[in-house]
Amino acid sequence: MDKPTTIFRVGKAIKSAIPRSWKTARWLLKITIPVSFVVFVLDFTGILGSVAGFTKPFFCIFGLPSQTALVLITSMLTNIYSVIAVISMLGLPVREATILAVMCLVSHGFLIETAVLRKTGSSGLRMFILRFLSSLACGVLLAAMLPEMPGFVRGSLTSEVQSFMEALIEWFFLILRMTVKVLVLVTLLMVLQRLMEEFGLLTWLSRMLGYVLRLFGLAPEASLSWLVANVVGLAYGAVIILEEVEEGRLSKKEADLLNHHIAVSHSQLEDPILFYAIGLPIWWLIWPRVLVALIVVWLRRVENYLRTRWEARRGNLR
Repeated sequence: MDKPTTIFRVGKAIKSAIPRSWKTARWLLKITIPVSFVVFVLDFTGILGSVAGFTKPFFCIFGLPSQTALVLITSMLTNIYSVIAVISMLGLPVREATILAVMCLVSHGFLIETAVLRKTGSSGLRMFILRFLSSLACGVLLAAMLPEMPGFVRGSLTSEVQSFMEALIEWFFLILRMTVKVLVLVTLLMVLQRLMEEFGLLTWLSRMLGYVLRLFGLAPEASLSWLVANVVGLAYGAVIILEEVEEGRLSKKEADLLNHHIAVSHSQLEDPILFYAIGLPIWWLIWPRVLVALIVVWLRRVENYLRTRWEARRGNLR
C-alpha cells in the first residue's frame, strides 16, 4: 500500500478539525448570545450599576469597577466565550479588562473542569478552592504590576446609542462580528492541533518538554498531558489526560501535581488569542498564570514531603 502523501494527510487533518470547530460554534451560539443579551439588558436598564455598590469594596482590591463581579461569576458558570462577550459589552479600559481576563482564565468553567480534575485523581473541593484563590492571586499580582494602558476593549457599545432599539441593533452586530471572529480563530487552532497530531509533532514536542516540566516541579512523563492541556485546554484534553492516568503512564501523585498546575495554567494558546482578538495584550494574559502555577506545584510538593515525613514519624512512634 502506498504511503499517504503530505497533501492527503493535510487534507485529512483539516477534514477532521472542521466538525470540532462547528461544535465549538454551537457552544458559542447557545451560551454566549443569551449571556451577552442578559448583560446588555442589565447594562442598558441601569440594573448592573445598581448592583455595583454591593461588590465595590471587594473589587477595588484589583482596581476593577464593581460591575465586573458579574463577569467573574459568568466565567465560573460558563466558558471563556461568554466572558469575552460580557467584557466587550461592558467596554472596560484595556488595563482593567486585562486584569479581569486573567482572573477569568483561571476560574472559568468551574463545574466541568473541576469534574475533570477530580476524575484524574485530585480532590474536587481542593481544585475548586485552588482555582478561586489562584484567580484572586493573579488579580492582586496584576493590579500591582500592570502599567497603565491606553484605549478601551474594542466592540463595546458606544455612549451615543440612546433608544433601546438602537442599542439592540448595535448589540446584534457586535455579537455577529465577534461570532465570526472567534469562529475563524477556533477553526485555525483546531486545524493546527490536528496537523501537529498527524505529523507527530505533539509527541516530539512532549519529549522535548521534559526538561521544562522539571522546572515546574512536574514529572517528564506528564509532558503529553501538560502539552494537550496547554494547547487545547482541559475540556478538549480530558480524554488524553485520563488515558495517561488509567494506563499507568502517570502515577496518582504525579497526576495530582499536574492537576495543580493545569488548574491554574491551561489553554495557553487558544484562550489568550481569543482575548487578543478584542484588543488585550497577549503576554500579560500568559505569564501570570504560569508563575502562579509554578508556585502552586512547588508548594504542593513541599506539602507532600512534609506529610510523608509526618506519617513516617508517626509510624516510628507507634
